[in-house]
Amino acid sequence: MENKKEIYIWRTIASFLLVLFAMPLGHALMILMEKFMNEGDMHVAGFMMGLAGLVMVIVGVFVKGDTRQTLWGLFGGLLFWTGWVEFLFLYYARRYGVQPEIENGVVVTKPEYLIMPASFGLWMMVMTMYVFSTKNGCSLITWIQKVCFRSKRKVVVVQPMTRHTSIVTFMEVNMILWTMYLMLMFCYDKTFLGDHHPVTFLVGVGCLVGSIFMLRHQLHLAAWGANIRMAIATVIIFWTPVEILGRMNFFQEFWVEPEKHAWQMLVILIAFLSLGVYLWLKGKQRKRTDHR
Repeated sequence: MENKKEIYIWRTIASFLLVLFAMPLGHALMILMEKFMNEGDMHVAGFMMGLAGLVMVIVGVFVKGDTRQTLWGLFGGLLFWTGWVEFLFLYYARRYGVQPEIENGVVVTKPEYLIMPASFGLWMMVMTMYVFSTKNGCSLITWIQKVCFRSKRKVVVVQPMTRHTSIVTFMEVNMILWTMYLMLMFCYDKTFLGDHHPVTFLVGVGCLVGSIFMLRHQLHLAAWGANIRMAIATVIIFWTPVEILGRMNFFQEFWVEPEKHAWQMLVILIAFLSLGVYLWLKGKQRKRTDHR
C-alpha cells in the first residue's frame, strides 16, 4: 500500500512537464501543417497521423511494463486526437464551407471548433457507458456514481472492464480533451455565455484551483505509469485557463505562430523528447528490476 505521506517531486515534475509540453507542440504541429502543406496532402497526412496513433495504442497493449504501456497510450492518443478528431473536423468544416467566427477582422474561433459541439450527443453516449458500466480511477465518474446510485452502486457498477493500460491512457487523453473542448466551446458561444463572461472566467479559475489539488494528489503517486496518467488529467485541466486567458488576449500564445517563435518551440520539442526518452528508459529499467 502506498505511503500517502511520502511525496515524489521529481516524478511528478517530469510527468507533468512531459504532458504539458505536448500541448503547445500539438497546436504548433497542426498550424504548421495548415500553413505549409497543400490541402490535399494535409488531410492525407492528418489521416495517416491518426492511423499511426491508433497503431501505437494497439502496440502498447502488448508491450511489457506499466510505464511503457502508458507512454504508448499517451503518444498514440495525442496523435489519434490530432489526426482523426481535429483534422477530420477541419476537413468537413472546409468541405462544406463552415465559416470561422470573426471579431474585429480577426478569426477568434476556427470552423472546425465551431462544429465540434455537435458531437455532444456522442460524448454523452460514451460517458453513459463509463458511468453505468465500469469501476475506474476517474474521481469525477466515481463521484457521479456515488451520487446517482448511492446504495445501488455496487449492484450497477459491479466490476471494471478488461484493463489494458495503453487503452486506459488512450481513452483518458481523448475523453478529457473532448470534455474540455466541449466546455470551452460552450463558454465561448455568445448564445450561452461568451469568452468575456464572468462564468467563463470562473470556469478558468475553477480549473486552475482544481489542477492544484490534482497536482497535490499526483505528488503521492510512486509508480511512474500512474504518475504520468494522473499528469494527463492535471495538465489538461491546467491548460483550460491557459486557453481562456489566451482567448482574452491576456498574453501572447506563441505556439499559434510557431514559425515566428522557432527557438521557443525548438526548446520545448527538445525538452519533450528528452523527457519521453528518460521516462521510456525508466520504464525499461523498472521492468528489468521486476524480473530479478
